[in-house]
Amino acid sequence: MTGDSRTPVVVAGTRFGQVYLEAFRATEAPIRLAGVLARGSERSRACAARYGVPLYHDPEELPDDIRIACVVIRGGLLGGPGTELAGRLMARGVHVLQEHPLHHDELANCLRAARRHGVVYRLNPFYRHMPPVRRFVGAARDLLRRQRPRYVDAACGFQLAYSLFDILGLALSGLRPWSFSPPAGRSDLSPPFRTLEGVLAGVPATIRIQNELDPADPDNYAHLLHRVTIGTDAGNLTLVGTHGPVVWSARPVFPRTVADPAAPAHFDKGVDLRAAPSTVVLGPAASASYEELFATMWPAGVAAAVDELRRDIAVGPVRADGQYQLTLCRLWQDVSALLGPPDLIAGGELDPLGAADVEALARAGEAAAGDG
Repeated sequence: MTGDSRTPVVVAGTRFGQVYLEAFRATEAPIRLAGVLARGSERSRACAARYGVPLYHDPEELPDDIRIACVVIRGGLLGGPGTELAGRLMARGVHVLQEHPLHHDELANCLRAARRHGVVYRLNPFYRHMPPVRRFVGAARDLLRRQRPRYVDAACGFQLAYSLFDILGLALSGLRPWSFSPPAGRSDLSPPFRTLEGVLAGVPATIRIQNELDPADPDNYAHLLHRVTIGTDAGNLTLVGTHGPVVWSARPVFPRTVADPAAPAHFDKGVDLRAAPSTVVLGPAASASYEELFATMWPAGVAAAVDELRRDIAVGPVRADGQYQLTLCRLWQDVSALLGPPDLIAGGELDPLGAADVEALARAGEAAAGDG
C-alpha cells in the first residue's frame, strides 16, 4: 500500500496509447498510472520503463486495486483484439474507456457486458475533447438556437470519419435522420476525396472523405483531420481544422439601391450591418504546434475523457451516451459501406513545411496583397 488516494489506471496499447500514458504523468491529476498492459514488445517495454510502471501481459496479472483501464487497441472491425480485451477487463470488475471506432455490434456487446458485470464502459471519440472542437460545438449550438441550419459541408481523412460525425452530431444535437447517395465512380484523374451528398440530422449535407490508406503507415497521410462548416441564413460557422481556429463568416449582403452612406444599413429586424465584420475568429486565431498537441492538448483531452468516466462511476452509467454512440457506429458503418474499401497508397516520405517556410508564405501573401 502506498497511501496514494488517486484512482489507479492501466493503459492497454502503446502506439496511440502513449497519448494516454502522457495524460497521467501529472502528479496533481486525480488518477494514477499503475501499469501498461501489452504483449511485451520492445516498444511496450520501453514505454513501461519511460513512465516508471509495471508491464503486464494479461488482465489476470493486474492487481486487485485497478479500477480503470484505457483500451487503446484496435477493435475487431479493424483487425485488433481491443474489444475482446475490454470484455475480459470488465469481467474482472474493471471500468473501461475504449478508444474509437468500433463496429455497432461490438459496442452493443460491450455495453451489455458492462451492465452484466456492474461496471461503466465508455467509448471515446477523442477529438470532441479538444478545446477548438468544444468551442465550435458550443458556438454552433448557440447559433442554431437563433438560426435554422441550411447546410453542412465537412471533410476529413478516412481514419477520422467516425469522429467527424461525432463532431457533427454534437453540433447539430443529433444525427437522425440521415441519408446519403453513393459517391461518383472513380477515374484516373479522380481527386483523393470522395464526396457523399445527402442529409444529416435533417440538414442538407456534403461530406468529403479522403478514402486513402497507406497499409504500411495507417495513421499518416491524411490531407487533413477535420474541417466543418455549418451554414445558416445569417452566415456560416467553420471549424477550419481540428485544432482551430473557429471562424464566423457573415453571409454576403450587397445593397440593392443607391443609399445615403450615413444611413443605417439594416434589415427589418433592425440589425445594423455597417460596422459588423464580415469574418470573425472566435477564440485564438493561431492553433497549437504539433509539439504542443502531442505534449499537452491531446493528453488533456484524454484526461477529460477519463474524468467523465470517473463521474459516471460515481453516479452510474449514462445510458443516453451509449445510445448516441450506437447510432454513431451505425452511421459510420453506413458511410463506410457507401465509400467502399479505401484506396491503398504508398505514402512515401512526408514533405512538411517548417516555421521558416510558413513565414515565407506569409511574406509572399503580404507582398501580393500590397501589390493589389
